Amino acid sequence: MAVSARRGAPLTPEEIYSTALRLVEEGGVEALSMRKLAAALDVNPMSLYHHVENKTALLSQICRTMAGRLALPTDESLPWQERLRLLAHAYRRLVKTYPSLWVYIHTHPEIVGGYRGGLWDVLFPILADAGVPEAERRRTADVLNGFVSGLMMTERRGHVGRDDPEEADRAFETAIDMIIRGLPRP
Repeated sequence: MAVSARRGAPLTPEEIYSTALRLVEEGGVEALSMRKLAAALDVNPMSLYHHVENKTALLSQICRTMAGRLALPTDESLPWQERLRLLAHAYRRLVKTYPSLWVYIHTHPEIVGGYRGGLWDVLFPILADAGVPEAERRRTADVLNGFVSGLMMTERRGHVGRDDPEEADRAFETAIDMIIRGLPRP
């Protein structure tokens, strides 16, 4: 790995993606450029192209970096209801931590790909334990994602909890309770 004359240290992919993610959250996706990223990393902009093909590839990778920071529930011995609640809260924390990139993902779903890894690897077993038939799990996951994402969007825009942040917390708990009550039981 080449060492930048300006930096004196090798540039790592994790450093690139973490810095890009920080820049997106500071100024939005539109404000991210390869030049601004290079300046933040104290490297020549061309150095970035040894690690990432273009801005689209960079955005795809920082979406994966963000998703990798989702604190997924790992204790499969917990009841599915508790695992679903933990997953929902972890997702909400991620949205609140990375709101700009989260909004970008929801207007550019092609950037993240399909139903593999992270959230989906945890959600599908929860749905199985909840008694959702295998043929219905993908559709159920889509509906849950839409429901929770819609709630997060209304919260982010101040339609829920604008005057009372605790109201947003209560609304989120109500939504999770509704989801749990609405899922089939084995």
